[in-house]
Amino acid sequence: MSYEMGSYDIVVVGAGHAGCEAALAAARMGMNTLILATDLSSVAMMPCNPAIGGTGKGHLVHEIDALGGQMGINIDKTFIQSRMLNTAKGPAVHSLRAQADKTEYHLEMKRTLEQQENLDLKQGEVIDILLDEEDGKKKISGVLLRTGAEYRARAVILATGTFLGGKIFIGESAYESGPSGMSPATELAVNLRKKGLPMRRFKTGTPARALASSLDYSKMQRQAGDETISPFSFMTDSLSKEQEDCWLTYTNEETHTVIRNNFSRSALFGGQIVGTGPRYCPSIEDKVKRFADRKRHQLFVEPEGLHTEEMYIQGMSTSLPEDVQEEFYKTIEGLENIKITRPGYAIEYDCIDPTSLKTSLEYRDISGLFCAGQFNGSSGYEEAAAQGLMAGINAVLALNHKKSFVLGRNEAYIGVLIDDLVLKGTNEPYRIMTSRAEYRLLLRQDNADERLTEKSYRLGLATQERYDRYLAMKEMTESETERLEKTKVSPDAVNAILEECGSTPVSGSVSLADLMRRPQIGYEDLAPADPGRPDLPPRIRTRVEVGIKYSGYITKQQQRVEKFKRMEERALPEDLDYENIDGLRIEARQKLAAMKPASLGQAGRISGVSPADINVLLIHLERMRRMK
Repeated sequence: MSYEMGSYDIVVVGAGHAGCEAALAAARMGMNTLILATDLSSVAMMPCNPAIGGTGKGHLVHEIDALGGQMGINIDKTFIQSRMLNTAKGPAVHSLRAQADKTEYHLEMKRTLEQQENLDLKQGEVIDILLDEEDGKKKISGVLLRTGAEYRARAVILATGTFLGGKIFIGESAYESGPSGMSPATELAVNLRKKGLPMRRFKTGTPARALASSLDYSKMQRQAGDETISPFSFMTDSLSKEQEDCWLTYTNEETHTVIRNNFSRSALFGGQIVGTGPRYCPSIEDKVKRFADRKRHQLFVEPEGLHTEEMYIQGMSTSLPEDVQEEFYKTIEGLENIKITRPGYAIEYDCIDPTSLKTSLEYRDISGLFCAGQFNGSSGYEEAAAQGLMAGINAVLALNHKKSFVLGRNEAYIGVLIDDLVLKGTNEPYRIMTSRAEYRLLLRQDNADERLTEKSYRLGLATQERYDRYLAMKEMTESETERLEKTKVSPDAVNAILEECGSTPVSGSVSLADLMRRPQIGYEDLAPADPGRPDLPPRIRTRVEVGIKYSGYITKQQQRVEKFKRMEERALPEDLDYENIDGLRIEARQKLAAMKPASLGQAGRISGVSPADINVLLIHLERMRRMK
């Protein structure tokens, strides 16, 4: 028997990285919000690698922060090591990664939720969503908890992570469970299927944890943090702390032999696992089988926090039995005497087919039902948080009868992520990568606030303080760029510097900006010849240098963006009858009718819609225009 417990504007189901960002965004935009977790220990939990950022993912965190989200602020407060990745490559792919103290990260985010105005955090297992019907269309009306409690809501955001129908596999053992041994959301999974949501089964995994004192670090390669720490958040001026070391070691032929000899005991190869796993983060048994010619695979040994002895063995997720895990870990240099504190495991879970969602992340067939995170078929904390933030924003806008907030592929990695999921779909856990972004030179980490903060401020999410910081940084960047373009230096002042940097000397006066356009010359190199330069924050210096050095390439990408935008601006009517458009192939008609793209550009990115189909649509739109 159920009973009503209260009414909210928005209820968020799940308090992982997606749920936290969704709830905070909704509350900060003025909505009375409830966030529910099956266990409050799961708030912003890191059941896999205790780290934020990485290649492509670091871009997402900067964008979340620029929009007024919490992930960047939280990791800046709780990191124990920070490294900028890909620095040997161009600035478009520089990606910040920070190792977190996983317990502190959880506690800091939980404290943020508890202190947020307009937001209630409660423990409770949601077992069903409640629906009404209005004008023949299903509409969300609330959620039902296992206790019988009902919470009414005008919008619900599902951010269930890997809890939904969760099932853990360790060798021959398989049992229903959420991540880290927490209770799964089994009944909710059943009821969502009953309500017609198009569900699928995905899988991910995690490696064993080991006792730090049982490892021999003298046999591993030390991986230290950066001397100069780069913050994730644009609200953080600078960071300085003593950092923890991580360590690098490798598997070997003996390791691979142990794994091969036990393929039959792996849940992955034994047929017990039916879910699809992530292509870019395979288990160690999958690596050994798929890359049989590889003599070794690298492993990173990383601390889980300052107040625990547990170490995370990154690169070695597995579903093999505990005795086999013990055996193959002991073949690895530095791990010969390993004491495993928690065995690795694989976990299967339910998620939705993301092509059933609008670009606002609202489910097409139920008004007011929004979806975010791993529930949408993505993998990773950062991808989840990005979707949670966007779902929270769009739930608020929908309740206020305002246009959805959708970021284009030319505006943000968040736009690429959601566009890929909703229009292309995914047959495996989706992971963001810099290679997925066509305009990645424009979508750098350093300029995320330039791209997004003003948009968020207009929405009412970014605070006045954040907006003022953005304006100040923008003014400093523009002012310094202009100064460098105008400041000329003589050969006597710079030729010694140029020769030292391996660059050709000059015969006449030249601007500092022109010198910086040379591949060998950076902003800092010219300091001795530039006594009048202002004392600028590191972030501004980086932004100025990138803007000048890559100005030609940036201009070319901006020209490509203009062509892209013209296609995006060709709107397609929501009630367009694709079945009666002559010339469209059958597959294109079916896909377009099901997904209802908002523009010609979106239509062109739907799997199964060809360039020829787009030409047919162009002709049809022109006919419609002439008839009007």
